[in-house]
Amino acid sequence: MTVFSWAARVYWEDTDGGGIVYYANYLRFLERARTEWLRSLGHSQRELAQTAGLLFAVAGLSVEYRRPARLDDELTITCEPRMERSTVIRFAQRIYLTGSDTVLVEGDVRVVCVDARTLKPRRLPDFLDALLIKGERTLPLNPPERS
Repeated sequence: MTVFSWAARVYWEDTDGGGIVYYANYLRFLERARTEWLRSLGHSQRELAQTAGLLFAVAGLSVEYRRPARLDDELTITCEPRMERSTVIRFAQRIYLTGSDTVLVEGDVRVVCVDARTLKPRRLPDFLDALLIKGERTLPLNPPERS
């Protein structure tokens, strides 16, 4: 599966008093990259909730913090989705310092598709099934720059 990437910058609100990104805020960067991946496929979280009646919920994650990001750093956040089950997508994610191969954070995130009303697991929508299982569409390629 092709790696999707999304660019972000570290703002004051993302940091602690020393200008270092607060550890929990890395999860926000990872979440935003997954949301932008979905948007790049032509779908939004709101649209899927309203029209298809489905939501995505994080069921589990592991995170390894390698190096800190600092105020004003430019980041590249990647996600590489793969289907784990008919209701679950697993994302391998990394946060890089843009323009380098320096990995700041590595994450493994399990996301479950659930019914918006009952919150019970629900089969992934057809477009994701086709993408992740059958490979009918290639993900947008937007790799981080390396020096």
